Amino acid sequence: MPTTQFAPHLQPSIEHQRGFTLVEVLVALVVMAVMAAMAWRGIDALVRTREIAQGHLTQAARLQTVMAQWEADLRAVQDSHSTVQPLVFDGANLVLTRQATAGLQVVVWSLREGSLWRWESASVKTLQNLATEREQGLQQLSQRNPPLRAIVGVTGWQLHCFWGNAWSNCQSTGNSANGPVNPNTTLPPSGLRVALQFGEGSGLAGTMTRELEVTVR
Repeated sequence: MPTTQFAPHLQPSIEHQRGFTLVEVLVALVVMAVMAAMAWRGIDALVRTREIAQGHLTQAARLQTVMAQWEADLRAVQDSHSTVQPLVFDGANLVLTRQATAGLQVVVWSLREGSLWRWESASVKTLQNLATEREQGLQQLSQRNPPLRAIVGVTGWQLHCFWGNAWSNCQSTGNSANGPVNPNTTLPPSGLRVALQFGEGSGLAGTMTRELEVTVR
């Protein structure tokens, strides 16, 4: 009886049927997990860096807006020729009287609890209303009305007034009742140097100093 023979190249190979062992699978999984973790940490670092950079840019843009508002306020200071001084600084609040479209306006800049706040009154036409609005502004700021917050992260500030050819501390040259008035001329300063200190984590750590012109009308 004839026997059937298979050609050697048609016989199945035992080596070709061999699959992955459990150890090899585990090693592959570990390698993939390590690579995934490294990739995730890299992406997370990029995202965090971008968020920090965006925060710094936002804070810097906000600061530019605040300083532009400071400049606008100081360029419109109005002397009412009354007991209400055009510019008053008591260490915590800068109160000024500025010209508005329909009369005079009170503006209060205040440093409270790590934030710089700004309040402005409606336009008034009488000196009595001017004094009343000033008190109302200080009361509004004491209530921490969120819309009045100009910028956060401010830990301290210093204001120097310019008279003649010299800078001096605004508080040392005047008193909190009458404001920073030159004892020689009884006029408000012609310039104001603002130094704002920013804390860590504010996006603007350090001190920012800006000199601004005061235009009295």
